[in-house]
Amino acid sequence: MLPLTHKILFFLFALIAGGFGLWGFYRLFLRLRRGAPASEVRWNELGSRLWYAVKTSLTQERTFRRRPVVSVLHAFIFYGFVYYIAVNLVDGLEGYFPFRILSTNPLGAAYNLLADLLSFLVLVGVIGLVIRRLFTPSKRDFRFTEKTLLHPLVKDRYILRDSLIVSAFITFHVGSRVLGQGAKMVQEAREFGHYDAFQPVSSAIGAALFGGLSDQALEGWRIFGYWGALGSVLAFLAYFPYTKHIHIFMAPLNYALKRPVGTGVLPPMKGLEEAMEAEEPKLGVERLEDLEWPRLLDAYACIQCNRCQDVCPANATGKALSPAALEINKRMELNVIGAHPSPFTLRPAPFETGASTAQPLLEYAINEESVWACTTCGACMHVCPVQDEQMLDIIDIRRHQVMVAGEFPAQLQTAFRGMERASNPWGISRDKRMEWAEGLKVPTIDENPEPDVIYWVGCAASYDPGAQKVARAFVQLLDRAGVNYAVLGKKEACTGDSARRAGNEFLYQQLAAENVETLNSVRPKLIVATCPHCMNMIGNEYRQLGGHYRTIHHTEYLETLVAAGKLPLTQLQDDVTYHDPCYLGRHNGVYDAPRQLITQMAGEVLELERSRDNSFCCGAGGAQFWKEEEEGRERVSDNRFREIQARLDAAARNVAEYERSGKVLAVGCPFCKSMLNSTPEKAKRDDIVVKDVAELMLESVQRATGEWVAPTTAPENTLEEAPQPVVPNAAAPMERTGAAPSAGSPVTGVTSADVLNAQPGSPVKNPDTQPEPQAAAPSPVTSSSADAAPRKAWKPKGETASTQPPAASETPPAETVPTRKAWKPKAAADDVNPAPGAEATSGQAPVDSSRPAAEAEPAPTRKAWKPKARAAADELPGTTQEQAAQIPQTPQPQPQPAAPTGERKKWAPKGTSTPAETAPTSTAEPAPAEVSGAAVPPPPAERPKWQPKAKAEAASPSPAEPAKDAPLPEEVQPATPEPGEGSRKKWNPRKKD
Repeated sequence: MLPLTHKILFFLFALIAGGFGLWGFYRLFLRLRRGAPASEVRWNELGSRLWYAVKTSLTQERTFRRRPVVSVLHAFIFYGFVYYIAVNLVDGLEGYFPFRILSTNPLGAAYNLLADLLSFLVLVGVIGLVIRRLFTPSKRDFRFTEKTLLHPLVKDRYILRDSLIVSAFITFHVGSRVLGQGAKMVQEAREFGHYDAFQPVSSAIGAALFGGLSDQALEGWRIFGYWGALGSVLAFLAYFPYTKHIHIFMAPLNYALKRPVGTGVLPPMKGLEEAMEAEEPKLGVERLEDLEWPRLLDAYACIQCNRCQDVCPANATGKALSPAALEINKRMELNVIGAHPSPFTLRPAPFETGASTAQPLLEYAINEESVWACTTCGACMHVCPVQDEQMLDIIDIRRHQVMVAGEFPAQLQTAFRGMERASNPWGISRDKRMEWAEGLKVPTIDENPEPDVIYWVGCAASYDPGAQKVARAFVQLLDRAGVNYAVLGKKEACTGDSARRAGNEFLYQQLAAENVETLNSVRPKLIVATCPHCMNMIGNEYRQLGGHYRTIHHTEYLETLVAAGKLPLTQLQDDVTYHDPCYLGRHNGVYDAPRQLITQMAGEVLELERSRDNSFCCGAGGAQFWKEEEEGRERVSDNRFREIQARLDAAARNVAEYERSGKVLAVGCPFCKSMLNSTPEKAKRDDIVVKDVAELMLESVQRATGEWVAPTTAPENTLEEAPQPVVPNAAAPMERTGAAPSAGSPVTGVTSADVLNAQPGSPVKNPDTQPEPQAAAPSPVTSSSADAAPRKAWKPKGETASTQPPAASETPPAETVPTRKAWKPKAAADDVNPAPGAEATSGQAPVDSSRPAAEAEPAPTRKAWKPKARAAADELPGTTQEQAAQIPQTPQPQPQPAAPTGERKKWAPKGTSTPAETAPTSTAEPAPAEVSGAAVPPPPAERPKWQPKAKAEAASPSPAEPAKDAPLPEEVQPATPEPGEGSRKKWNPRKKD
């Protein structure tokens, strides 16, 4: 027990320090309350939420997902502090009341043993983590790339300083208790004649340090231990809300208030139309207070461990994005705006009482380049130990940039326009949506109004040649299994996935509302999709708009058909590895179905090192497919493909007892197939074939039934060699600002993301390897097929590409493109063109990378789009009236008395079988404008059958063609071109391997 004087002094000290601590926590609450209201329910089902928070906290299962050794050290500290809640309470009562817990009974023995051992383990954990942070190679865990925007406090090593302060507090707090308990053990040994065997650490320290001291000296050490252990906790309370150690309270709170949906579902935006009609619309997030309050809670829950940065595909390939930096920068700013010059100031800060922050998030939390580098793969949220939602911050910032500020990559404008006018980001006429099914008996919902299954084809399978093969293979499997299915045909529209992930919520809701209305009228029993993005949107996100449907992936449905014995399979003589798509695996938890099918066809799945929930993104998600990739050491798709080819090569070397006939990368997503098929690394490997699981299954079924006909020649590699301009590496200045934001900072350098994600042949693993060139984009006809050329790095605000990085001393050139106004659908008067030559890499015109930046023409301002016919001078900015007179005009649509000759015949269940597909023939290659819908010729007299191996030959377009970047709406029929004036042959899909 304490002497009376110490009792009084400690009581007063506890009142003062505790009062300051409570005031600090109240101000922390005021800061969190400044966030916007949550768009999702966070307080329902409190019982299950509390149980989840307790279970997740006590098991530390999210912490142990990565860094197992470090997680053990962290667990020592965590469990020690949890137990110290009881220890501090008992120690505090012992100072004021004459009682003590002895080890003479089982309960007392258990209490003393745990307190003694956990005290020792806490000291081991904190000292081990300090050594790791300061002296071992693991210190790279806390570094950032030089391109990442960092808060000034971070650059000034605030995190390291704070970590050392917290470590010193923990060491002093626990160490004081151990010393005081050691003195107590000596006193009890003198009283009972032996040391307490259930407190081995304290007894050993007491015997070694205090065995020869007098009783008075021992009492002094006990008092020191009391004040040191409990007084340090009280003194630390005032600083506690500003330190990283606050996560010990905020992490369980984050668990309890987690979102009620999966990571693949974005928060809804209600009242969107009303907000857009306001004079100053509040859409998305611009400033800190615009974030929902759970996002501010994320900043305080963050452990600052940088695990999210380790798994971020953008950061791993040398780009500016760091999800960890985003959360840390938010925390630093909250600390700054909540601080007073004196810690004894007892009034709220202006921000806490409603004042707005002075700076937008893009100036201190995350830069513009990072915002558009996110692939929305969800790896950051999945790996976060405290369940932060970094990706959702980025989506909200994108929403503001697109719908309010109008600042977004120019290539997305083309995709937006295509989705608005033609209901698909390719911008191809909706009338062509069923051309993928030529030669097959594919029933539409009108022809088969009561199907058991609705096959959602999706835009990719409707218009992309590679994805068309997947759709054709899948429907052939359905036919063989006798499934009663139908497709929506022309009633199907884009699900809006790319629009929503790009921040264009208004366009997404327009597309989604149309699809929900269609599906509600159809009332599908089951929807099967070959695209995980479509599956995720329809099955999860359409619920926000009143669409509740049972939706599964085609691999899951095929697995049920195989299990029912409806599809016979045989072994394929191929080595097969499998790439987990982010929106199928991590966002929706589908891992086993594709693996079960591959196992039955290939014997085993050659698992990649980064697989299942740790899968590495292909680089297409988050609307990245429709824009150029940001600057970095390498492409995301190249990094992934290097891992794939290394795995397949290793398997080929290890197989000696039998000969395999091929190497196959199996995928379950059309965008993954396109990205991995068109990445430059694939151009070097003709022996690796990228196929969807459905394509492999069709081959297996055909082999089992004896219908398989092997190709006479090996698949032709259609990838062309890309030009070799020099690309800035991660340490080079960014094009827009002319300087790396954090260059020279002591917290930048080689990161764990660099080391963990380096693959054989990558610039990080092999320093002598040159970075992959960012070459010009391909034509829109083949942009997503196998002959897609590499992409150039996106430069914000329409800057012209440059093949050389600017020198650090050079002044960045002035911007030549005016600031883009906010995107407005339906022919807004301030609609603008993307920069010439900067069309999207997947579905837009190529960029001339050889053109010097100084010679680049600024992007002309586009007039409002007009669905009716208009003068050619409006179509071509800069065209004179004399030139315009030579351009064919678009006539008004005329009623058609009969269906075109080439229209697909109605499907009849008992009709004669469709003739087999014809042999590959040579057809004319369409010009890019045909795909974009700029000029579509009338249908031929007889529509040719779909030819999977058809190669296209270039057709020379007329010099007087209309503009190629404005697809026609489906209701407008183009004029029939005169002979010799750019007449084009009918579009046919390209061959894709």
